[in-house]
Amino acid sequence: MNHSARPIRVALIGYGFASRTFHAPLIRSVSRLSLALVASSRPEEVRADLPGIAVEGDPMRAVVDADVDLVVIATPNGTHFALAQAALRAGKHVVVDKPLTPSLPEAIELLGIAQAEGRLLSVFHNRRWDSDFLTVRQAINDGLVGDVRHFESRIERFRPQVRDRWRERPGPATGLWWDLGPHLVDQVLSLFGWPDGVQASFARQRDGATTDDWAHVVLSFGATRAVLQVGMLAAIPGARFVVHGTRGSLVKAQPDPQEPQLIAGVRPGDAQWGIDPGPLQWRGDDGTLQTRPALRGDQSRFYAELAEAIAGDGPNPVPPEEAIRVMAILQAADDSASQGRSIVPQAPG
Repeated sequence: MNHSARPIRVALIGYGFASRTFHAPLIRSVSRLSLALVASSRPEEVRADLPGIAVEGDPMRAVVDADVDLVVIATPNGTHFALAQAALRAGKHVVVDKPLTPSLPEAIELLGIAQAEGRLLSVFHNRRWDSDFLTVRQAINDGLVGDVRHFESRIERFRPQVRDRWRERPGPATGLWWDLGPHLVDQVLSLFGWPDGVQASFARQRDGATTDDWAHVVLSFGATRAVLQVGMLAAIPGARFVVHGTRGSLVKAQPDPQEPQLIAGVRPGDAQWGIDPGPLQWRGDDGTLQTRPALRGDQSRFYAELAEAIAGDGPNPVPPEEAIRVMAILQAADDSASQGRSIVPQAPG
């Protein structure tokens, strides 16, 4: 198939919050991709947002559609494996919203299928392209704090009411840790490599919660500790990142703006897209508090690089092997929280 001769035709499976907010607008911002089909049980919503795009009620029919080159799966986590398996065996390239699957054996099986079929399999770890993370990573690489010894990463929100949605109901890979934890774990592994210990505590803090809505996870990397925090009762959230090292400390208080921008209708290519007004602050050896402007974020880079990879012009932006390593840490944290002890995680593969 000559992908350079025409746009890569995309089927988007599911049209909930993730698809409406992230996948559909980001896919449509990339010229080498063409959103051709959406699978949804609510066709009127799709047609209102995306006039002219075909809608299919049966997701299994959509993933094997003969006119589709790439399938993007943004459905409840428990459905990922079956849909991705069918798409790969139908000869499609596949993107799965994080996490890849609810279980490591399923994820490893999908990797094997993708390799056997010669198809690209990728996972939507979009927050690799967040302004806050890019800024902190650059500051660490520039040596602003020396050797990192304490790293905090948190996503905290104030949503005291439990909502009736699959992410907050009991089920495969539901709850806040499996929802937001993949972002934090993926970023930490890219900075520090494989941890030698995982210690986790989960809780249900809101009235009526049936899945965890608070998680505190500590990853050990020798003398370095990475503290990951997610919660739903933070009316005054903590700083997005805090880093202490042998030469100083840095704080990136404000989070990346792309999610609220997308909700407000801002799109990649717009003048304000990805611009983060919240500076990085750091204090080094001389004791002076200094600031550095935040780098610009751009989550559309995931799909731009994905299109290049499908066309043979670049690497997979998120190889499945990396997503499987994230899943292994998610599961290790589950085991730690349930057993009340520190876990030595085993690297998959």
